[in-house]
Amino acid sequence: MKIISMISILILIINFLLIILLNFFSKKSLIDREKSSPFECGFDPKNTARLPFSLQFFLIAVIFLIFDVEITLLFPLIITLKITNLINYSIITLFFLSILIIGLFHEWNQGALNWTY
Repeated sequence: MKIISMISILILIINFLLIILLNFFSKKSLIDREKSSPFECGFDPKNTARLPFSLQFFLIAVIFLIFDVEITLLFPLIITLKITNLINYSIITLFFLSILIIGLFHEWNQGALNWTY
């Protein structure tokens, strides 16, 4: 019993020493240039904060969110395929997809999908 406790204490000491050594040798600088720079945020960070950001970036982001949420609304349609009537399922699916396609054409006609004006 005494030998088991001594071996476990020795293993713990070796583990703590390795953790301390690894933390000492793998220290990175506290200020990392890559982590402090913005990532595709839609405006130039070198200018002042009072300048407006790109409206095209905002519109594309909103459209992406709308069509991303639409994917989560399509998942229940896939699950209910087994238990519903095929005619009702087809009508509901076509109605839902037609609303999405009409919305996409509306955004296209409004010019929200164009990057350059």
